[in-house]
Amino acid sequence: MSFNYDDRTVWLRDLTGPVSPGAEYAMCETHAERLTPPVGWTLIDRRQPIRPLFVSLEVA
Repeated sequence: MSFNYDDRTVWLRDLTGPVSPGAEYAMCETHAERLTPPVGWTLIDRRQPIRPLFVSLEVA
């Protein structure tokens, strides 16, 4: 998950590499599915419809 305060936008994307501390946050599938943006914000889900079962150790 990443976000932009100025645009009031939240993005979800697949974990394909390490996250940038302070700019991105890793979320499990359960919490990503339950995520709701604040009132007035937009959620953009950029995750692929079929996600891999495993990710590299750099992500974990």
